[in-house]
Amino acid sequence: MSALAAAAPEQDRGRVAAARAAMGLAWSDPIGRVGFLLLALSVALAVVGPVVFPFDPTAVGKTAADILRGPTAAHWLGTDELGRDVFRETLAGAQVSLLVGLLATAISMVAGTAVGLSAGYSRGWLGGLMMRVTDFFLVIPTLPLIIVLAAVVGQSLGVIILVIGLTSWASTARIVRSQVLTLRERVFVERIRALGATDWRIATVHILPNVLPLIFANTVLVIAGSILAEATLAFLGLGDPTHTSWGTMLHSAFTNGASSRGAWWYLVPPGIGIVIVVLAFTLIGYTLDRILNPRLRNR
Repeated sequence: MSALAAAAPEQDRGRVAAARAAMGLAWSDPIGRVGFLLLALSVALAVVGPVVFPFDPTAVGKTAADILRGPTAAHWLGTDELGRDVFRETLAGAQVSLLVGLLATAISMVAGTAVGLSAGYSRGWLGGLMMRVTDFFLVIPTLPLIIVLAAVVGQSLGVIILVIGLTSWASTARIVRSQVLTLRERVFVERIRALGATDWRIATVHILPNVLPLIFANTVLVIAGSILAEATLAFLGLGDPTHTSWGTMLHSAFTNGASSRGAWWYLVPPGIGIVIVVLAFTLIGYTLDRILNPRLRNR
């Protein structure tokens, strides 16, 4: 095992250098640069915005004139059905939407990576069983499944994160497995096994790091899907009513007749926010996938 331990620092330095090179290539790509800039703007607004412009859900309008009022100097994006400031509400919603997307994606990536790594490295019946379960989740329409689970289990923010995360891991598992199947037959794996490494060490220390670039590229794309899933649930009235997100804003806007009353300032900000964030993650994910995926890199 001493030879394996001696080679580990050199392998780590090589992976760090490769990661830096990949990020540099992604930034040099026009599509990737636009995605990074949009994402940086969205994150800055979500993190700094609620601090500079705190949203108070109890600060309702005092008169009928304050309800669904258009943009003014006091309310840059107008007011909602309760007379609350839409601009501040949009910034608060950005924080919740991004938080749900990131946490749900983290659950999805951990589950998908664990299943894909185990199924790809295992040569017995266990690997086949895992892939049959994965195929089952792949063929089930994800959105209806999420809606049913959210309606049955509950509408708290934690439940929504778990539901989205535990229903979106199958594609990641399939990607990881396909890559592990090729890596486990490589010469370096046979050499490491000959040195006495256990299957656990080979899978986690030597194979998993080689799959991480594809996992990272897929993660960025899954974040966009998770944010859209949360917005869809909230728009359908299955979101957490105690937290403000872009989806709950759209739900409230349509429920209270903002579209029929011409209150565009209530509909447009959360809609644009969802489009910008999803577009940012999609552009970054597309660029990273093209750089890190060997099949796409040579095209």
